[in-house]
Amino acid sequence: MSSSSLNVEALLKKMEQDLKALLTSTEREDPLMIGIHTGGVWLAERLHKALNLESPMGVLDISFHRDDFNHSGLSLCGQSSQLPVTEGRHILLVDDVVMSGRTIRAALNELFDYGRPASVTLITLLDLQRRELPIQADVTGGTLALGPDQQIKLIGPEPLELEIRQK
Repeated sequence: MSSSSLNVEALLKKMEQDLKALLTSTEREDPLMIGIHTGGVWLAERLHKALNLESPMGVLDISFHRDDFNHSGLSLCGQSSQLPVTEGRHILLVDDVVMSGRTIRAALNELFDYGRPASVTLITLLDLQRRELPIQADVTGGTLALGPDQQIKLIGPEPLELEIRQK
């Protein structure tokens, strides 16, 4: 995928279709959608509405579970997670980009602090395919190859746009 084809609406439409097919094939009723703060929340809000999910949406802040602040230049935002009961639920975990897998590892740690879900389905807008941990998205809008000096940022919430930046 090239940077000129980074149409968030088209990627979201693909994610919506793929997620509907996955939920139908796995017969998972009343899943709980949770967005990872902040970009994942924006995407989860859109998918939650498009799929007409009944359960309220959750918000996950993974700040305290990150292990790479010194390496990535991230700031500790320290907002609290807002989750309904997760015990025994089928979770749809949404993030904007999966790259190393460290954000998702942190999200799983935070999620399990609230209880043991029946399953976790990972949904991401983009996969940058630079894994450091064995984590794979179940539903992805697309893949993107960036140069070592580039990064991508989801800007939003309205409108949602992707921007490639130099580090």
